[in-house]
Amino acid sequence: MAIDLSIVIPLLNEAESLRELHHWILKVVEKYHYTYEIWFVDDGSTDDSWQVIEELCRQNPSTKAVRFTKNYGKSQALHIGFLKSKGNVVITMDADLQDSPDEIPKLYTMLITQNFDLVSGWKKIRHDAWLSKNLPSKLFNAVARLTSGVSLHDFNCGIKAYKKEVVKNIEVYGQMHRYIPVLAKNAGFSRIGEHIVVHYPRKYGVTKFGLSRFIYGFLDLITIHFIAKFSKRPMHFFGGVGTFLFLIGFCFAFYLGMDKLFLHPNGRLIAQRAEFYIALISMVLGTQFFLTGFIGEILIGSNTKKAFYTIKNIHE
Repeated sequence: MAIDLSIVIPLLNEAESLRELHHWILKVVEKYHYTYEIWFVDDGSTDDSWQVIEELCRQNPSTKAVRFTKNYGKSQALHIGFLKSKGNVVITMDADLQDSPDEIPKLYTMLITQNFDLVSGWKKIRHDAWLSKNLPSKLFNAVARLTSGVSLHDFNCGIKAYKKEVVKNIEVYGQMHRYIPVLAKNAGFSRIGEHIVVHYPRKYGVTKFGLSRFIYGFLDLITIHFIAKFSKRPMHFFGGVGTFLFLIGFCFAFYLGMDKLFLHPNGRLIAQRAEFYIALISMVLGTQFFLTGFIGEILIGSNTKKAFYTIKNIHE
């Protein structure tokens, strides 16, 4: 049975903030009379997060939870949260109290009344270190806008609202949570909006992400761009490049053969000419690219989806 809201909260070692966050969410959803469910996804916490979550689940039947056996990452946590969600609108937010539950009604209203598929938060005023987080984030978002064609200022903002159809038709894996709007656009959900949200300073604990997330983020962006174009037909890319390289090699080989047979039969040995190595390398690389595309087609044809995380406990 569908409900108004599913609120998905991935977390790692956030025991100190969970009760306060849960109380804050309840105050908001009860004020606006939403039918709702809250999904906490414990991504392998080593503190008392799961004990606190179990307590909250006992207190409120609409609070549910999943616990991983170890830390698999935010994308995997969102994946299971999306899978379990039953709400017509799905809200994601972080558990560290830097995202405000007071933003939920605004995001919900934008999604319903303006017919967006997805509304992403924009932390226009941030309370993070400028050099280590703000500046890299601005550069990261600028590159993401340029390469993806999605006009958002803050791709990685934790608080977002989605229509149910969006979360049920995208696959979030690896570190792709940063690019859910891009994944949604590639899946045909192009009505993407943005809403300025309040960003609070971290009240408890420490950040779980370092500078390495920006390096991995750029690599993931390249992956998404490639997958969007060639995931279903890898032969179109690898086969095309392979054919082009093979043809270059073949042309050089043909030229060398004609030259040796008819033009300069007494000239240098073919193996002593640079064109020979260009032809050889081009034809070998071309064959390898072509075979890579062929193997990719076979793998796609035989691929079966399976879980990439292990669930230790679940309350639902």
